[in-house]
Amino acid sequence: MYKNKGLTIKNMVTIGVFSAIYCVFYIIGGIPFGINPVLTFYQAMGSALLCGPVYMLLVAKVGKKWSVFILGIVVGILLFITGMHWAMVLGCIIMGFIADIIARIGNFKSKKMNIISYMIFSLGGVGSFLAYFINPNRWIRAMVEKGTDQSYLDTMNAVAKPWMIYVIIIGTLLVAAFSAWVGSKLLKKQFEKAGIVD
Repeated sequence: MYKNKGLTIKNMVTIGVFSAIYCVFYIIGGIPFGINPVLTFYQAMGSALLCGPVYMLLVAKVGKKWSVFILGIVVGILLFITGMHWAMVLGCIIMGFIADIIARIGNFKSKKMNIISYMIFSLGGVGSFLAYFINPNRWIRAMVEKGTDQSYLDTMNAVAKPWMIYVIIIGTLLVAAFSAWVGSKLLKKQFEKAGIVD
């Protein structure tokens, strides 16, 4: 049965710090794709590649109920402030909630469940593109209102194909799995200290 004490002020500060770090890595990983309207659809993959170690370290350091969910809320809000679509905020919150439940199944001590948790968490970044493929015109209007250049959006819209959403989802899951696995190797000592097992 899952048992642990509630989040402390120290835990909340740690989550806040890691949320900021996560956003920095997320933006850095997505920049090579985001600056190009032809490649922008694969931004979530680039971001997922860099954020795995950050996520895995947070789970090792805090490892408590709602820690991942709060991460999703904070990351979503920070990304929205930087100009991302509102659907990304919603995606981060929903996937953060589900990812928290998955990590909780392994009591935050199972490397396998934590990796799966990160894979699901990474899908939060796909929320914006999912909204695009559901209603491109509405999505474009929202981004224009946020200050995105119209020519950028026109090019993006011209290259978009319905099958891309499947590539985005599957690709993000695979990249996230690899990133979390690498993170678990890089942070082996921290994992052992936190009692995380295979």
